[in-house]
Parts: sequence; structure tokens; C-alpha cells
Amino acid sequence: MKSHREETKSREIIFNGSLIDVEVQEVYLPDGNTSRRELVYHPGAVAVIAFTEEGKLILVKQYRKALQKAIAEIPAGKLENKESPEKCARRELEEETGLRAASMTKLLSFYTSPGFADEIVHLFLADSLTAGDSGTDDDEFVERVDVTFEEAKKMIESGEIHDAKTAYAVQYWELLQTRSK
Repeated sequence: MKSHREETKSREIIFNGSLIDVEVQEVYLPDGNTSRRELVYHPGAVAVIAFTEEGKLILVKQYRKALQKAIAEIPAGKLENKESPEKCARRELEEETGLRAASMTKLLSFYTSPGFADEIVHLFLADSLTAGDSGTDDDEFVERVDVTFEEAKKMIESGEIHDAKTAYAVQYWELLQTRSK
């Protein structure tokens, strides 16, 4: 079996920020040649699938500067100060929606853009929701939007839902509906 490993020859730190770090590496390729890699390091994040008592998916709508538009997403956020993914999921759900979950079930984890970034998202399913305290970050402006399955599908088609984690949540919802039939 061929080795697909790349060894680092040199690295240059380009940026250290509050959300990401960026570095450029020169690497040795498996065939002995060299190449350049631009890498983004991220502390990791969580995303939460949550439903209202009426069976609607809970989304938050917010403006995303990188996209130059507002999109609807499942509640999500980055891990802070080495907190556990479950603790982060509980915090983000409450901050963004004002709801607490009696239980949080981890569904899976996935990498968002493995070609250049190490960001991993831990996806949770929240259950038995009760009122809590909302309190977004000072630079975060969100609007809660509860949608039916049909509305969610139309939002994907229109581009109002335009991110992988939320599209995955809708696909998971469809799977849950199929299993219950």
C-alpha cells in the first residue's frame, strides 16, 4: 500500500486570531517532491438539531459576512476554552434559542473542509426542551425561526438554508420520518 503521508519541511504562521489560526507549510510529497499547503486551524464546533413540541425544526437566522447574506441554520457555535462538545451544545442552544435540553445525544462528528482546515463539528440531537435564558454574544444577532419539514426543504432549494450542517439536519429529519412509518 502506498503511503499518502506528507512530512512538513517548513511552516510559517500567517495569522493567529480569536476564531482561527492560519499557517503555510512546505511539505514533502510521497514521491519526494515538495508542495505548499495553506492550512486553517479551528478549535472545533457543535451544531444542535432540536424540534419544538409541534415537531418543527428550530433554526436561527443570521447574517454571514463571508456569504454577504443572511441564512437560516441549526443552532451552532465554536468550542470555548477546552469545554466538552456536549457542554458547548447545551450553551449554544440556550444562548441562541432560549431553550434548554433535558438530554443531548451525540449523533456524529464531521470535518467541514478537510482540504485546508481541521475544523470538526460535533452534531447533537436535543430532547425534552424547556425554557431557559437566551443571551447571544455581543456581536451576534440571531432570529429564531421554527419550520416544518416542507418549509425546510423549500429553504434549501431557495438558498435560505445554505450550509452543510443544516442541510444534514434536514436529511436526518427525513430519515427519522421514514423510520417512524
